[in-house]
Amino acid sequence: MNLSIIGAGSWGTALAQVLSYNFKNVFLWDIDTQVLKSIEDYHKNEKYHPNVMLAHNIIPKFDIQQAFDDADVVIVAIPTQYIRQTLKNVKLKKEKPIISASKGIEIDSLKLVSNIIQETIAIDLRYIFALSGPSFAKEVIMGLPTAVVLAGNIEIGKDLQKYLSTRTFRVYLSDDVVGAEVGGAVKNVIAIAGGISDGLGFGNNARAGLITRGLYEISKIANFYGGKPQTVYGLSGLGDLILTATGDLSRNRRFGMLIGKGYNVEDAIREIGQVVEGYTTAKAVDKLSKQYNLDLPISQMVYKVLYENLDPKVAAEMLMMRDLKTEF
Repeated sequence: MNLSIIGAGSWGTALAQVLSYNFKNVFLWDIDTQVLKSIEDYHKNEKYHPNVMLAHNIIPKFDIQQAFDDADVVIVAIPTQYIRQTLKNVKLKKEKPIISASKGIEIDSLKLVSNIIQETIAIDLRYIFALSGPSFAKEVIMGLPTAVVLAGNIEIGKDLQKYLSTRTFRVYLSDDVVGAEVGGAVKNVIAIAGGISDGLGFGNNARAGLITRGLYEISKIANFYGGKPQTVYGLSGLGDLILTATGDLSRNRRFGMLIGKGYNVEDAIREIGQVVEGYTTAKAVDKLSKQYNLDLPISQMVYKVLYENLDPKVAAEMLMMRDLKTEF
């Protein structure tokens, strides 16, 4: 089969490389034609993975419609806030699996990526999947062992699971798209909180507390959207949260650390040099908490620090001094 990946960023390129062993051709489309030219001319993504020679069956596509037409399976791996605009003119000529590898919540609509894909492409929900879990792109493209979850229709997913699994990339199946998507999205916000804590020098105790209480906030949001509780404690929830809140390769954690050390948001984003999904997701989660009266104290403090210039030390003190309560 042929695979198309929409988005030739760090993650999309890593997926292309690891999955090139199982697909006849892997087509890569991106709005950045310079990235596609570097792949076409040198078999390298010089912007995101300059030291990795890409497989020769990874082929750039400069037309997004052709990328969809020529594929049997499509993976969407672009920043969440740009998905609707990017896919709005795509016409699906026949139904095929569309897999979201993007992690976020659309700010304007508060919809998950699967809903955005369904609305823009008008595809049967049975063919929409979410790929999520603890998976740094740099480690995936290096061939280091990684375990993720593919969430969606189990019967269709069984065949996909075989194509997406390699000797270094193990894929588990789940039928809970919503739970997988919420975990993948909101863990970025909690990872920023963990990074801020580390940047302030608060230590291991504080980080562990934030991860644990942050997981509880993720479970609340998953429940709101209709996800299953157990999904939050799997690879796409707890697994991804631990990785993103503790790993040195995490953009969201590094962004939070810079904020904790006194950087303003603009300088911190510039320093990271790539999209920090948790920054925009924090805005969506804050909107969600206010609109539907969800108590999400860590996420709300992250929003206040990033968007309302609340001093991170004051935010930490406000969290510690909240009314005392039972754990659950």
